[in-house]
Amino acid sequence: MNREMRFLPARLADRLRALRLAVRRPVRGTVQGRHRSSSMGASVEFAEYRPYAPGDPVQLLDWSVYARSDRYVIRRHREETNLRAWILLDVSESMDFRDGADERKFDHACRLAAALMFILVNQGDSAGLVPFNGRAGRRLGPASNFADLRPILETLEDLRPSGRTHFETAIRDAAALMPRRGLVLLLSDLLEQPDSISRGLHMLRHEGHELAVFHVLDPGELRLGGSGETEYRELETGRRLTADPDELRDRYSRAVRRHIDQVRRACSDAQSDYGLALTSAPLEAVLHARATRKMQARP
Repeated sequence: MNREMRFLPARLADRLRALRLAVRRPVRGTVQGRHRSSSMGASVEFAEYRPYAPGDPVQLLDWSVYARSDRYVIRRHREETNLRAWILLDVSESMDFRDGADERKFDHACRLAAALMFILVNQGDSAGLVPFNGRAGRRLGPASNFADLRPILETLEDLRPSGRTHFETAIRDAAALMPRRGLVLLLSDLLEQPDSISRGLHMLRHEGHELAVFHVLDPGELRLGGSGETEYRELETGRRLTADPDELRDRYSRAVRRHIDQVRRACSDAQSDYGLALTSAPLEAVLHARATRKMQARP
């Protein structure tokens, strides 16, 4: 990569080269790689025995079993394949939020997306990008090498948050753009009804994807700032509300924590990893947490 990428500067890329992402369940790939496949082959990880049948290669016979039992058996193994991963990136207008000096949720999510795609390609897998708001109309990639990854990163720099989110509709669109099962990494503030989030995640699981959710929030969204009569504006609808935050602060904090807990339960029900990715958290700490499967579950 020649020109410095906004969301993946060279110094960050160098630090990410040692990171690896793994999957828990067998996946299907197109070339040999490092992840367990649901296909059976004759190499890599032992899976089971089966009786020898005429036409099987004799070199696959397990002679130690024959010596013990006079039975001809074949050792079957799981093939290792490359992983195809998709980054589902929320580009709705609510992602444009920033409180104080922290970067926008959108910028944080873009940096996460760029880093995750780099890690995946660097470890021999492929990665693509599906931006969504009310719909998911296009996919970028997948890329399996750095030359193909570069134009995706360049397009990432041109994206702008806009429009309202319709989670289920967008996920249905995205599922149609990802015909082969793999790993789906969802980066969103998930400002949707928990039931809608749950249905969308189950839709992806029904398609056979493994899921990991990065719940991107600004720390300012966890608490209600201001004092005295204050006007608040909802980014996606433009609705305005004038209220005294001192009277609402405790109720607001409880509502936010309840929503986060509901999102976390929806992820758990869909057998999805969940991690809270606050914009104040160092990017590499979030990535290390995902790589070691110790994703933060609570603020």
